[in-house]
Amino acid sequence: MDGFDPATSFAGETAQRYDDELRGDETETVEFLARLAGSRPALELAIGTGRVAVPLAERGVEVHGIEISEDMVAQLRAKPHGRDLPVTLGDMSRADAPGSDYALVYLVFNTIHNLLTQDDQVRCYENAARHLAPDGAFVVETGVPEAWLKGRRQFVDAEYVAAGEVVLDVTSYDPVSQVADENHVHLSAAGVRMGPISHRLAYPSEHDLMARIAGLRLVDRWGGWLGEPFTADSERHISVYRF
Repeated sequence: MDGFDPATSFAGETAQRYDDELRGDETETVEFLARLAGSRPALELAIGTGRVAVPLAERGVEVHGIEISEDMVAQLRAKPHGRDLPVTLGDMSRADAPGSDYALVYLVFNTIHNLLTQDDQVRCYENAARHLAPDGAFVVETGVPEAWLKGRRQFVDAEYVAAGEVVLDVTSYDPVSQVADENHVHLSAAGVRMGPISHRLAYPSEHDLMARIAGLRLVDRWGGWLGEPFTADSERHISVYRF
């Protein structure tokens, strides 16, 4: 995307607004992850503002994080239970967190797609594997490309329409690079606000192959955090990988 810098895409106002609208599935996400972590430490790749890490830590799990955006970490630090979570600043596909024996490494909400090349996504899987205990689990949550694209290469969707505000999702997809350039355009009396982001979309089978390259294998795949079956109609998958 012209003018888009992945390194700064979660800085400034984006970081400040990130928690304005929670996804609503935080409770079931935390329950799922807490069961896998048990009484042992967990590592979140792209910990962000701590949307998941903070309530998971409140459950008694020792949570560490890797995060590239200092502004997102600042939002995490502003939370009462986020001040003391250990966070390594850096790229989640390369950075080393303290320790290599985490019972759980996890990456949620499409964040793997923020890495814009297949090589970087493979490196992310390899980095997760480097941090895992021999009996640990790597959990990835991400959308299924076809459920979002629906065969389209360019589209505009009305995400929100009200008397005083309209939010449009404007997307262009390149099937060669598998990169979708997206901009959430907010129109209101206050003016125009852009929310640009690029994603490299990968199908579940490609995730499984990347995991195999990292020495991991798929052991479970669900259509939701409550254990919903993964089917042809699923819009996302929660995949669990182990050695």
